[in-house]
Amino acid sequence: MSIQNEKDLQGILKAGKFVAKVRELLKLLAKPGVSTLELDNAAKQEFEKAGAFSAPKFDYKFPGYTCISTNFEIAHGIPKKETILKDGDLVNIDVSAKLDGYYADTGISFVVGQSNASLQKLCETAIEGTMRATKQAFTGNYLRNIGKEIHSAAVENGFTVIKNLAGHGTGKKLHEEPQVLVYEEKRDQRKLGNGLVLAIESFISTGSQTAYEEEDGWTLVASNRRGELSYVAQCEHTVIVQNGKPIIATL
Repeated sequence: MSIQNEKDLQGILKAGKFVAKVRELLKLLAKPGVSTLELDNAAKQEFEKAGAFSAPKFDYKFPGYTCISTNFEIAHGIPKKETILKDGDLVNIDVSAKLDGYYADTGISFVVGQSNASLQKLCETAIEGTMRATKQAFTGNYLRNIGKEIHSAAVENGFTVIKNLAGHGTGKKLHEEPQVLVYEEKRDQRKLGNGLVLAIESFISTGSQTAYEEEDGWTLVASNRRGELSYVAQCEHTVIVQNGKPIIATL
């Protein structure tokens, strides 16, 4: 969607503030010995208190309020009581909500407990890529420059990107046009319009460039042609395109 008035602006900002709050709560609660289902139940309580809808559950009948992925899982991980977090685990928490008719989407990857240096660098690169990309979300800029920044951050730090995953437009639905690639498609001549709402996200990989869906029909993993799995980190923010400095609704 594109922001048309003050109601739209405040609606996106309110939804963004809510999903950011839930993201940070779950990150704080993610300790060794805690299950991903416990984290999701904490999110459920926040959704119910705010009168918000879980976007993946509401739009797609996802079996959880949030997507929580661990280690070699990239995204769309199903919260489970059997998945117990351990020291050094790579975790991704993705929170998207519909609140008062407006959608916002955010996510973060991090290492639980004692930091694993290589995985920590992967997570930091995901954050760097997304934050660099958000600075490109200004009116009249080429859409492809967002992906260019994400890919550049990956390469500069010795990583690659998952090329068949992307960010997206959002606002009135969870997923809207345009698709926001994590690399530069030089043939794409589209420019960003003022007020456009985007979910900008990086998918930074230790090797593979392709995601595959697991047999559960939801969970995504990344592997190369030899079947070797890669770790992947993500960082996602909902951003409003502006003439000047873009507005990040999910900080």
